[in-house]
Amino acid sequence: MHIRDILDSQKPTLSFEFFPPKDDIGFWDLYRTIESLKPLEPSYVSVTYGAGGSSRAKTRDLVARIKSDIGIESMAHLTCVGAMREEIGAVVDDLKQRGVKNILALRGDPPDGTKKFVPTAKGFRYASELAAFIRDRHQDICLGGACYPESHPEASNADQDLANLKYKVDAGVDFLITQLFFNNDDFLSFRDRVDRCGIKLPIIAGIMPIQSVKQVKRFTQMCGAKIPKDLLRRIEAVEDDPEAVRHIGMYHTTRQCLDLLEHGVAGIHFYTLNRSTATRAIYQMIRTEL
Repeated sequence: MHIRDILDSQKPTLSFEFFPPKDDIGFWDLYRTIESLKPLEPSYVSVTYGAGGSSRAKTRDLVARIKSDIGIESMAHLTCVGAMREEIGAVVDDLKQRGVKNILALRGDPPDGTKKFVPTAKGFRYASELAAFIRDRHQDICLGGACYPESHPEASNADQDLANLKYKVDAGVDFLITQLFFNNDDFLSFRDRVDRCGIKLPIIAGIMPIQSVKQVKRFTQMCGAKIPKDLLRRIEAVEDDPEAVRHIGMYHTTRQCLDLLEHGVAGIHFYTLNRSTATRAIYQMIRTEL
């Protein structure tokens, strides 16, 4: 089923994101973790696209198995990093042949050790180019795109970031998923600005429960998101107690999700970092509000 059709049901979607492990043992451990989520009836599950060839193959395999064997709708991430157009076209064809109907089209982060994204020769520079390529190749693929409530870290200002988002929409994406954020005011303000500029697509909120202080600081630094000062103060006060950090993170995320649902969010997408315990608990607590 296409995610755009799930979003048309008027009921907020609840979904999970995982990344493919590097070895076979990790692959099957993750497969069983995702399989255990089926009783929760998530709207869909997505799998990220690694920087290396083996992890990319595992993404395709895992996404296909989630749909065909586990019976949960799935979405494959696809990036512009390190691949020519012909290679990306072959990946898209393979995903479609395996029954995968949903792709999240992303530019991707620069490789480790570099700060600036450099497109591959005969590749794509931007997610909008990738989205247009996929849309032209397979009209029946449902396409998602990324958006940034606090603006993309490489954008010179919020207006430029919205202009770049418009390119993705014009390229044919069907819905949008935000980068992680911790302050709902940032999301709600962004959603209003997107609406005013004429973009009418569903916007799904990307949410990451805090697992550790070091980890959340690293992720926010990479993506340009901010941690509210009061939240940062509370988790830093118990930084040496991982369990206390996780409890504060779960409490904040649960309240954040309930508030988003009250404000009519199209969906909530949990960045699990392959740790389903916290997201499973939060998911179960907010399901009653749907």
